Amino acid sequence: MMVKKVNVLGVGISVLNLASAVTWVAGALAGRRKHYICVTGVHGVMEAQENDQFRSILNHAGLCTPDGMPMVWAGRLQGHTEMGRVYGPDLMLAVCEWGQTENIRHFFLGGAPGVAGDLAFNLKTKYPKLVVAGTYTPPFRPLTNEEQKALADLVASCRPDIIWVGLSTPKQERFMVENLDRLETTLMVGVGAAFDFHSGRVRQAPRWIQRSGLEWLFRFIQEPRRLAGRYIRNNPRFVWFFLGQWLGWRKYSSPEGDSGRF
Repeated sequence: MMVKKVNVLGVGISVLNLASAVTWVAGALAGRRKHYICVTGVHGVMEAQENDQFRSILNHAGLCTPDGMPMVWAGRLQGHTEMGRVYGPDLMLAVCEWGQTENIRHFFLGGAPGVAGDLAFNLKTKYPKLVVAGTYTPPFRPLTNEEQKALADLVASCRPDIIWVGLSTPKQERFMVENLDRLETTLMVGVGAAFDFHSGRVRQAPRWIQRSGLEWLFRFIQEPRRLAGRYIRNNPRFVWFFLGQWLGWRKYSSPEGDSGRF
């Protein structure tokens, strides 16, 4: 299956909805084809404007899902009416629910101390047949060689099909690229705030706020000191840049990279 991409400021966002994303995951696991998946919104796209390496990471992902409503709107403006939001927390739940009947093994890597364990417990409570292969909380710095080997040994012993990574953007995307070939798993999926939401550490926005495109405001109110700089800087620039792309006075080359075959 080949997944189309839509060009959003030089980043190839996969033309998907939640159901087709789960289908893609199922096919990738069945074929045992290693990929990493990025869930990408305004923050990721704007990070890619300033860092060619990070843009390449997004464009070479197996999937680069439309994590925020602006990505969905951008796709629909370009004629892809089938696009829907593939939000990291929703993708995690949908894949966990589907995987119960397929004996899919899940490994949770990321978060502050205790978060991965709480996340695994809550998901296991919600989905009793979920197979939790293991959890790991990395330090807030690069792994040493010894830590890298210990992680590889842990993953090898746990035999996960999917490693869910919650380290925030762009750290989690770089981690996946650096470790996909080192770790014995099929898929790595960077889902950021899903760890905090599903562990119960941070309150998730109501659905109507998510659908309105105002989730950023809800999150800003909860964590103003951490998120103010990101939203004040990125949101107006994204609107301005995308308007320029749409009207043709800002040119972006077609995103490079594979379009997510399995």
